[in-house]
Amino acid sequence: MKTTLVVPSLNEIEGLKKFMPQIKREWVDQIIILDGQSTDGTVSWAKSQGYGTFTQLKRGMWNAYTELFRSGKVKGDIVITFSPDGNSIPEAVPVLKSIIEYGYDMVIASRYLGDAKSYDDTFLTGIGNHLLTELVNVRGKFKYTDALVMYRAYRTSIIERLGFLESPNSLQQDLIKASNLYSWEPSLSIRAARAGLRIAEIPASEPKANRPRRQSTFIHGGMILAQILYEEVIR
Repeated sequence: MKTTLVVPSLNEIEGLKKFMPQIKREWVDQIIILDGQSTDGTVSWAKSQGYGTFTQLKRGMWNAYTELFRSGKVKGDIVITFSPDGNSIPEAVPVLKSIIEYGYDMVIASRYLGDAKSYDDTFLTGIGNHLLTELVNVRGKFKYTDALVMYRAYRTSIIERLGFLESPNSLQQDLIKASNLYSWEPSLSIRAARAGLRIAEIPASEPKANRPRRQSTFIHGGMILAQILYEEVIR
């Protein structure tokens, strides 16, 4: 099975320079820097390092993923999404890959499983992440310890199966427009669990990010809550 590492980035060239060299090339078959129209030289630097690049057209993380997967540029049977801001520990990449190869459909690098800990959490974000994850667990067939985190691996084939390549309806379009950080991860956790896919988690502590938060805790938490309610009640 081939593996594609997808690294979303928006003006994070310093993080890319610091953390991407820690990703061993032999761990994956393809690396794509998924760029949100950076103005700091991210794309030029990524190309100079031999990484693949894809620049999204519409704003927001949801649109970034959708445009990338619709483009046909993802060649891997397995996709791993990795944050370049220091939150994702590189050494978990081969572990995530191996569990998918073993037969799972999705594996999450949980910040709260076992001895794992988030060093990026504040008091409020820690409580919020736990409460929102419990809300995800209400109707699902898998009980997550961390349903929200970006750092995860999944089979490429489940994306279309779970409806992520469909055009969003008007309500979901409004949610996507409301926040650049409105992303696939909470919806992916909900849809995968409700579909009865084979899911696993591994403990993976989250270091503190090397940049400020892009959105206030209350706004970001509110958007995730709206997303979960949409998935659980309306969709």
